[in-house]
Amino acid sequence: MKMIDTFRQFLKFGMVGVTNTIVSYLLNMLTLFCFQYAGLFKRFDYLFAQFIAFVLSVAWSFFWNNKFVFKERDEEKRVWWKTLIKTYIAYSFTGIFLNSILLWIWVEVFQISKIVAPLLNIAFNVPINFLLNKYWAFKGEK
Repeated sequence: MKMIDTFRQFLKFGMVGVTNTIVSYLLNMLTLFCFQYAGLFKRFDYLFAQFIAFVLSVAWSFFWNNKFVFKERDEEKRVWWKTLIKTYIAYSFTGIFLNSILLWIWVEVFQISKIVAPLLNIAFNVPINFLLNKYWAFKGEK
């Protein structure tokens, strides 16, 4: 039964992730286009845009994962701000560190479009984020 519950959580996490991906991508593109229009950060505008999208989309993800995916059980207690900090740390690994390295590789090495490159990172981020969130960030104290 535990495996089925974990699979259900993964599906819910995926649903939140789809909305999070849309929010993050839209924020990324909006920020990128604003930077390009204003002529800011010309060489690395896509990395700055990714960072801004990350900060805002993790807050979105935290809210929905807390309410919908990793609900607090009766026998555990969570301190919301500690969980939020852990969520930022978990997503930082993939959302900033891994995402930025992969973006640089896709754009600079493989010459993939700055607009398409963030979409390629999804296959790497989703499973890693689920495990970090389930077993660390949203794990309550007994």
